[in-house]
Amino acid sequence: MKLWGGRFTQRADEIMEQFNTSLPIDYRLYHEDIQGSLAHVEMLATCNIITAEERHQLKSGLQTILQDIETGTLEIKGEYEDVHSFVEMQLTERIGETGKKLHTARSRNDQVAVDMRLHAKNKALEVAKGLEMLMTSLSTKGAENNVIMPGYTHLQRAQVVTFGHHLGAYVEMFKRDNKRITNAIEVMDENPLGCGALAGTTHDIDRTITTAILGFAKPVNNFLDGVSDRDYLLELMADFSIIMMHLSRLSEELILWSSQEFKFITMADAYSTGSSIMPQKKNPDAAELIRGKTGRVYGSLFALLTTLKGLPLTYNKDMQEDKEQFFDALDTVLDCMEIMSKMIDTLTVNADHMKAAIQAGFLNATEVADYLVSKGTAFRDAHEIVGKLIIYCEQEKKAIEELTLSELKRFSSQLTDDIYDYIDYETIITKGNKKLMLENS
Repeated sequence: MKLWGGRFTQRADEIMEQFNTSLPIDYRLYHEDIQGSLAHVEMLATCNIITAEERHQLKSGLQTILQDIETGTLEIKGEYEDVHSFVEMQLTERIGETGKKLHTARSRNDQVAVDMRLHAKNKALEVAKGLEMLMTSLSTKGAENNVIMPGYTHLQRAQVVTFGHHLGAYVEMFKRDNKRITNAIEVMDENPLGCGALAGTTHDIDRTITTAILGFAKPVNNFLDGVSDRDYLLELMADFSIIMMHLSRLSEELILWSSQEFKFITMADAYSTGSSIMPQKKNPDAAELIRGKTGRVYGSLFALLTTLKGLPLTYNKDMQEDKEQFFDALDTVLDCMEIMSKMIDTLTVNADHMKAAIQAGFLNATEVADYLVSKGTAFRDAHEIVGKLIIYCEQEKKAIEELTLSELKRFSSQLTDDIYDYIDYETIITKGNKKLMLENS
C-alpha cells in the first residue's frame, strides 16, 4: 500500500518491498505523526485551504486512529511502506475521500522531519529526567554513607576521601550531561513543517500556526536544511555516548569495589547473577552489561555519522537509517540509567573494609610532607624525607601513625608531637571539607 503509485506501471519486487519498508521501525512515531497531522489540518483550515467540515472530519478521524492504537484496538502492521502511509490510509478508509486531502501542502520529507524532531525532543526530556533520578540516587547514597575510603590515582591508593565525595564526582559528570541534553533540545527546537519536499509549497500556508500548536520555538530558516538536517540526532547521540561513558566508568568502579579483593560494597542480589558451575559466585552482571552496552551506543553514533557524511542535499533514502540507530541508542541509555539508579539505591557500603584499606595504604603521606613544609622545609626535601619514611614503614610493617615519635625523628627533627593530629584521617577529611565549603561559598 503506497502513496505514490501513479507514475509506476510495474509492481516492486517482493524483496524490494521488504527492503524498502520502515514500518517495523518507525511505527513508534505514530503519536508524533498524528500530532503533526492534527496541527497541519488546523493550519490548512485556518488558511482556508480546506473547509471547516473537512477539518472536523480529518481531526475526528485522526483522533480515533490515535485512540484505537493506544487502546490496542488497532495494531500498526500490514503491507505499508511506513507509519505515515499506515495513518493516512487508515484515515481514508474511515472517513472516505476527505482523507486524501490530509497531505495537501505537505511532503513525507517535512512530515518525517517533524515527527523525528518531536520524538527526539520528547525523549530527550525523558533522558533529562533519568539523569535527575540518577543524580538523586548518587547524592542520597553518598549522604547516607559518607565514610572515609581511599582515593586512587593509577588505581593505586593515593589520598583519603569519602565515599560521598567520590559519588559526588559522578553527580557533577551527570550535571554536565544534563546541560548538554538541555542545550541539544534548545538547538533542535525548530519546526520543519511547510518545507515540503525541499522547496516549500505554492499553497498560501502559515508556518507559524503549526509552530505554535506543536510547541516549537520557531520555524526552520531554510527549507532544504529543514528536510535534510539530522544534526539534532547526532548531537543527542553524542550526548548519549558521553552519558554512557560516565556510566561505564561508574560501572567499572562498582565492579572493582564489589570484588573479593576490595569488598568496599556489596551489590544487591536483584542486580547480580550466579555461575552455572561455581556455586559461590555472585557476579556484577548489571554493571558489566552497562559497561558493554556503551560500545553499542558509540556504534550507533558512528553508524549515523557515516550514513550522513556523503549525502547531497536534500532528502535521500539513506536517511531512513537514522531511526534504527537513534532508537537503539535512546533505549539503551534510558535502560542503563534506570538500572544504574537502582543498583546505587540497593548496594551496601562496607565501611570497615574501606577504613582497613586506608590504614594499609600510607594515604596520609602527603600530609606528612605538607606538615614539614609548614615547618619551613622545602617541598622537594619534604617529599624525599617522606619517601624514605615510607620505605621504613614497609620494612617494619607499620602505618605512619603507628610510628613512635623517636622513629619519626630519625627522618626529620621537625617532626614533633602535633604531627599525630595533623595526619589523623578524620582530621584530614574535616580540613578538606572545610576548604571545599569555603571554595563553594
